[in-house]
Amino acid sequence: MNDELKAFVRDIPDFPKKGIIFKDITPLLGSPEAFRRAIALLAAGGGRGVDVVAAVEARGFILGGAVAERLGIGFVPIRKAGKLPFDTVREEYDLEYGSDALEMHRDAVESGQRVLIVDDVLATGGTAAASARLVEARGGRVAGFSFLIELSFLEGRRKIEKYPMTALIRY
Repeated sequence: MNDELKAFVRDIPDFPKKGIIFKDITPLLGSPEAFRRAIALLAAGGGRGVDVVAAVEARGFILGGAVAERLGIGFVPIRKAGKLPFDTVREEYDLEYGSDALEMHRDAVESGQRVLIVDDVLATGGTAAASARLVEARGGRVAGFSFLIELSFLEGRRKIEKYPMTALIRY
C-alpha cells in the first residue's frame, strides 16, 4: 500500500447514496507531486511491452491518458453505451441491481496488440472484466490492469484474476 498517496484520498460518506463511503481522488489529482507519482507507479506496474492504454470513463480517462503519454503510446477510451461517435463494439455486465454496458470503437484495438487497462478504482470487478472482454473481442491481448485504488473487501480481483494487476492503494 502506498501511504503517501493514500493521504491524498478523502472519504465522502453517504455518496452517491446512504451507506457508501466514496473514495474522492480529487486532492490527489490537484497535487502535482502526488499525481506525478501515481502516474509513474501506474505506468511502471503494467507498462512493459504494452502497445496501447485503454481506460474507462470518467476518472479512468484522467489516469489512463497520463499513463499513455508517459509510456509514449496511444490511448483508447472505453465509454458508457451511446457516447462514442463511430462504429462500436459493446459489452454488457451485471451490476448489483441490474446491468450496464460499455463500448469501444471497433477499430480502437488491433489484433495482437498488448493493452494495459487503467482505471481509478477496482470495486466488484464488473467494469474491469467487461473492459477485458471488449479488448479481447477485437483480438487484443490484455497485458494487465493498473488501478489507483482497490476496494479489496469487494473481491473484484476474482473477476480478473487471470491477468496481472497493480493497485497502488488498497482498502
